[in-house]
Amino acid sequence: MADSSTQILSIVIFLALVSQGYSQCSLHDLSVEQSQTGAKVHGKTEWSVTITNKCPCVQTNVILNCIGFKSAERIDPSLLRVTPKGCLVNDGQSIYSDAIKFKYSWDNSFPLNPIYSEIACS
Repeated sequence: MADSSTQILSIVIFLALVSQGYSQCSLHDLSVEQSQTGAKVHGKTEWSVTITNKCPCVQTNVILNCIGFKSAERIDPSLLRVTPKGCLVNDGQSIYSDAIKFKYSWDNSFPLNPIYSEIACS
């Protein structure tokens, strides 16, 4: 009886660990925070953006909704690139727990909400 209880407990723990990354990760694990830097670039307010992945798995091909996005200052296209589908983050490469940061300048902030990602758990 103790052996079957131990086996059942082991299976439950294993399944919980395996499913933890897959079932709990979603777009909601991508946090996009924006704040004013206090600086002006070409007469426009400068905004600092930090994108963080709070999922234990990496997220790739992250696309943000960025309809009408503009910037008076140049943004490194490997960090954020406007495409027909939205703004591609980090050249589509994996976003781990390290934040992706960039700045842009415009009169107001843009709602840079995640609309797509691929979750890769190993």
